[in-house]
Amino acid sequence: MFIFFMMMIELGIGQEKVEFYPEGILNVQEGVDLGDNIPALYCYRPEKQIQTKVFLIIPGGGYSRVAMGHEGHDVAKRLQGLGYASYVLRYRLPVDSQMLDKRIAPLQDAQTAIAYIRKNGKADGIDVGQLGVLGFSAGGHLASTLSTHFDTSYIGETEAGSLRPDFSVLVYPVITMLDGITHQGSKKNLIGPVFKDSDVMRFSNEKQVSPYTPLTYLVHAEDDGGVPIANSLLYQEALNRYGIPNELYRYQLGDHGFGLFNKKEDGDWFAAMLAWLDRQFLLL
Repeated sequence: MFIFFMMMIELGIGQEKVEFYPEGILNVQEGVDLGDNIPALYCYRPEKQIQTKVFLIIPGGGYSRVAMGHEGHDVAKRLQGLGYASYVLRYRLPVDSQMLDKRIAPLQDAQTAIAYIRKNGKADGIDVGQLGVLGFSAGGHLASTLSTHFDTSYIGETEAGSLRPDFSVLVYPVITMLDGITHQGSKKNLIGPVFKDSDVMRFSNEKQVSPYTPLTYLVHAEDDGGVPIANSLLYQEALNRYGIPNELYRYQLGDHGFGLFNKKEDGDWFAAMLAWLDRQFLLL
C-alpha cells in the first residue's frame, strides 16, 4: 500500500507517459515494424500549477535522433519547478521504409500532441491557458512548422479546435531548407536525399510566415557552426514584415546544442524568455 501511495504521489507531481494516439499511429506502411521509432508524449505536472502557459517541448537531433535529455526532460523539469506544466514530445524520425510520406510524419506527431493537450489537458490535471511550443534545433524546425502550417491539418478532423500554438520559442532552430544556410543533415533526413524545389519552399518556414503566425522568442549563438544564426534572422525578418511580436536572444559564443545552459557565455535565455512571454500576454 505504501509503495502504491508513493507511486501516486510521483505521478501527481512528476512525469507521466500519456496515450496520445489512441486510434493508432498515422502514416505507417502496412505490416512495417517501427522498432523504437515510435512517438511518445510525456506529461509534466507541477506540484502546484501557478502559471497557465503550457509548453509542448520538442527536442532536436537533426531528424536522425531525438535529444530527449537536455533538450526535453531537463527543460520540463525546470518548468515544473517554476510552476509550469509541460509535455515532452518524442516524434518519429522520418524514414522512407516505414512511412507512406516521411516528410509529414514528425508534423503529424506534433499536431496530434497539440490536439491531445487542448482536448485532454484538464483530464491530465492541467489548466491550459495559452499553449505554446518550445523547440530546439531540428525540433525548432518542427516547432516553426507547427507555427506556420497550422491551417492544414495533417491528422484529419480533430475535436480540439485550432492546431495553432499560442506562442513559439525557437532555440538555435533550423528554419530554412535553402543551401548555405540550412542544416544539411536535417534537410536530407526530412525531405531528401533528392530535393524537390516545392519541398524546399514548403519546409523553408521563413517563407510560410503569415499575419497569423504566433509571437515568437528566438535564441541563437552567433558562432553556431551547426545551424547558422542566419536561420533565426530570416525568421525574425519575416515576423517583422507582418508586425508579429518577437525577440532574439543573441549570444556571441555558445556554438550549437547548449540546451538550457550556455557554458561559454553568461546570460540565462530561459529566464529572459519567460519574462518576455509574461510581458507579451499582459499586452494582449
